[in-house]
This record gives sequence, structure tokens and C-alpha cells, in this order.
Amino acid sequence: MVAPAELLTVHYAEPVRQWLRRRFGAVTLVMFEQLQFDGADEQVVLVVAEGSGPCDAFVLIHADDAVDLNQGHRLDSVGANPAAEGKWSDLVLPRSTRSALKQVSERMTRLDGFGTPELGSVTGANNYFALSEITRKKYGIDPKYLQRISPPGTKHLKGLEFSRMHWETLKAQGERVWLLSPDPKAQSGGLKRYIEEGERLKVQGAYKCTIRDPWWRSPAVPVPDLFFTYMSHRYPRLVNNTSEATFLNSMHGLRLKRGLKREPREALPLLALNSATMLGAETLGRAYGGGILKMEPREAASLPVPAADDLREAWSKLADHKDNFDARLKQGDWWTVVAEVDRVLLKEVMELSPDEVMALRDGAALLRVRRTRQTEVHG
Repeated sequence: MVAPAELLTVHYAEPVRQWLRRRFGAVTLVMFEQLQFDGADEQVVLVVAEGSGPCDAFVLIHADDAVDLNQGHRLDSVGANPAAEGKWSDLVLPRSTRSALKQVSERMTRLDGFGTPELGSVTGANNYFALSEITRKKYGIDPKYLQRISPPGTKHLKGLEFSRMHWETLKAQGERVWLLSPDPKAQSGGLKRYIEEGERLKVQGAYKCTIRDPWWRSPAVPVPDLFFTYMSHRYPRLVNNTSEATFLNSMHGLRLKRGLKREPREALPLLALNSATMLGAETLGRAYGGGILKMEPREAASLPVPAADDLREAWSKLADHKDNFDARLKQGDWWTVVAEVDRVLLKEVMELSPDEVMALRDGAALLRVRRTRQTEVHG
């Protein structure tokens, strides 16, 4: 059977994965490096299932394309024992990489060990409820009726921190840095004119607006300690939020547990840029159109990050170089930063061997290439 490759990577395919294990005695999965159908951007997997179950281990065959498979090329076939529950994204990886990821994940902790990822505000009409300073002044809206936000999207989050100065710069550049969220009884002056403009544009007909009373008061979630870029072309990142700005649903937020305010807040944005966490993101997240990696809150919660003691020791070695790392990230020099974090965190602190670190790095690169290939193939 030809099935979407999402069979391996999405939560809603879990019943099928469980059924395959229970029903069949032998299951072979053929994964292709190339897209197989003209005009279709969907990666596929060939499922060959036979006999009576349950099935303890699968056979994986990696083929370049259908021609390669037709020639009987089975040199890349390996045995694998997929997880009893959850995604099978890691089946694409070599056995040595899966072993290294399992070992390092047992030493690391989950992101929700520091705090629970949360959804941002859902306005129902960001173009109306997220205002620029230009719009605020045009209508004469008093800032007391607004809340500061990180602008919609995450392209402006290039470094390790989103500060008040960064927010002020974006405000001066005309970005949408305000959220309309007034008191329900407030409707005077410029605010009233702006509400009337919204009614003229029929914003009140948007679904989220129809279930609010009044429709023009968008909810604002509490200010998080960190932002989490859950839609990513490279890899998801944590960003220290020192701006006191709230956020929309174009990203997630993370409020740290009590007693964990300063060190993790400063250290996680840098130390999460390691090959093990990046590989974990690829196996936990889901590839969307255009090669985007998306992580829902429960997937982000499971992301492996350095445990508290390792975080503290690695941060003591890297904190003095924070500004340099921040500048490199803003310049797009990701890999120099990742290589240095790998050296300190994975090799020196966690004592992984060079081969194990390289396996993790290559695994993350492999899954990213597979995720973005359709974008590169189709331009």
C-alpha cells in the first residue's frame, strides 16, 4: 500500500501505526528520498504488511526512487523496533543515530520540566486587532486601551532576546506592536471611531468575534518569560522575553515555574541550540507545506533540553560570550553557534563522544533536508 509519509510523523496516524503492529507479523516500510508522483508535493512511504501479528520489529528500506526499488536494491535495508506509542519519525535515521538520541534524551529533560508551552492570543482578525503606532495615532487611541505585543509572525525574533528596546524599534518601523484589548465599557474618542471602522469592515462577523461580548475586545494572554517559535524553517527557538509584551498565536509562550526565573530564562535560548534538541524537534514536530516544521504545545512540551545541572554548568562556560552568540545568530551564522554549544554542552558537560555528537548533528541535518526538499525541488 502506498501511504503518505505522514503515517510516520503525525499524531492522528497513531491508530494506523498501532493496528499495523497488532495485525501483521512482518511489516516492511520503503522510504523514498525523492518525490514519486509528478505534480504532487507529498512524500510517500510504501507499506508491505503480511502474516499474523503482533509484529515486534520492522524492516526499513531506503530507496532513492521507484526505479531504484525496481532494480531490487536492498543494500540500505535495516531492522528497526519503532516506539510502542507515538511517532515513528526517527525510523528515517540510521541505527547509530537513533541510539545516540535515545541515550542523550535519557540524560536530558523535557521542556515542560521548566514550564508549560502555551498558545498565544487568538484575535480572529489580526489585521484589525494588531495595530501599528501609525494606526494608533491616526485614530487617536489612548494606549491604556492597548497592550504591547510581539508583532505577528516570528521573523523579527533573530537573536536570543526580545527586549523593550527591540519592541520600541519595531514600533518606530511601523510594525503592529499593539493589541486592541480595552475594558468592555470603554468606548470613547478614538477608540469609538476605530470600533466603528471595524464594523464598517464587518470584522465583527469573524467567528472568534461572534463568540465574544463585546466583539472588539480581544483576549490577551499573560506575558510569558520566553517565546517559542513553533513554525520554523530551520529549527524552533526559545527567545528570552524581557519586553513585557504579550503575544499572538503565531508563536507559543513559556512561563517558567516558580523559582526558575533567571538562569533558565537566559540560558535556554542559547543552550537549546544543540544538535540533540534540534534532532528531537525534527522527530517530534510535523513538516508542513514549504518545508516548515510545526510544533504544537504538547510536542513542544516533549522537546528534549538540557537538564538543570547540565544547563547550569554549560551556561557558566558560555554566559560571558552571550553577546557574541546573539550577534552571530542575527547575522544568520547558525552553525558556528550550534558547533560551540555542542562542544561545551554535549562533549564537555554531558561527555558524549565526538562520534555520538556527529551522529546527532548529521541526523538533524538529514531530517531537515528531507523536510525542506520539496521546497528546493519545486523552487
